[in-house]
Amino acid sequence: MMAKITRKVAAKKPAAPKKTAQAKPASKSPKAAKPKSIKAKASKPWTPAEIHEVFSRFRKANPEPKGELEHLNPFTLLVAVVLSAQATDAGVNKATRPLFEIADTPQKMLDLGEERLRDHIKTIGLYRTKAKNVIALSAKLLSDFGGEVPRTRAEIESLPGAGRKTANVVLNMAFGEHTMAVDTHVFRVGNRTGIAPGKTPLEVELGLEKVIPSEFMLHAHHWLILHGRYTCLARKPRCEVCLINDLCRWPEKTVV
Repeated sequence: MMAKITRKVAAKKPAAPKKTAQAKPASKSPKAAKPKSIKAKASKPWTPAEIHEVFSRFRKANPEPKGELEHLNPFTLLVAVVLSAQATDAGVNKATRPLFEIADTPQKMLDLGEERLRDHIKTIGLYRTKAKNVIALSAKLLSDFGGEVPRTRAEIESLPGAGRKTANVVLNMAFGEHTMAVDTHVFRVGNRTGIAPGKTPLEVELGLEKVIPSEFMLHAHHWLILHGRYTCLARKPRCEVCLINDLCRWPEKTVV
């Protein structure tokens, strides 16, 4: 009889781990609920009146915002934007000041050559690849566009080293088009404030273009870049000096 009892007890032992295994998903439920609460706080859409107020304040504080990349013409602007990928504007400006004094057209850039160009921009990250792209785009401008920077997004994007953001910057700054270039600062501001949340730069770009009134679109991308660069900082936003603190939807903002 004792042997039988022992076997019965042993047969019941596997049931204990099942209770432990069932308990594990319950411990994850608070984590699963967290994104929903954050989403709920940020889900209230901005009204057209609030959007207008935001950009009215930006315009009042800085009526004529300027891009911080130094350039002399559409070509040097294009080159500067291509060089600015994964680099600071200040670092690019330091390299391009002497460069643009001797190579401010596609032909002069080709005459300079890739090796000498590398020497001018070697303080910029990825300078070898960027030098190759600048020489290649200069050649394509001469062969396909008569040495002029084209005025459509598709044509600019066809140039080596130029993507959608580059095209938007050039179209906006060189030709006055109402485009929205989304860099890391604009992406952060669009998402953090809730003005135009999106998982990709393109989603944020299209969202901003949809909600920003036409009267502000010429300068909107500069206002948002400057706001992200100097106020809505990545690690520690300066909510205490923010022009739109009272309207911002960020649930973690410091209320003043």
